[in-house]
Amino acid sequence: MTYLLGLFLYFPEDKREYIPAAITCTLFLIAAILTMRLIMKISKRQEEKAKQFEERLRKENVIQDKQ
Repeated sequence: MTYLLGLFLYFPEDKREYIPAAITCTLFLIAAILTMRLIMKISKRQEEKAKQFEERLRKENVIQDKQ
C-alpha cells in the first residue's frame, strides 16, 4: 500500500523545481483575491440599488394608501 501511494507523490531533489509551482500558486491566489473583492464591490453596489428601489416602493405605497 505504501508503495502504491508513493507512485503519486513526487518530491524533487532539486528544490528549484518548486519555483514555477510557487509562481503559479501565487498568481492564482492574487487572482482569487481580486475576484473576491470585485464580487464584494458589485454586491455592495447592488445592495444599495435594492435599498433605493425598496424605499421608492414604500413611498409609492404610502401615497397610494392615502388616496
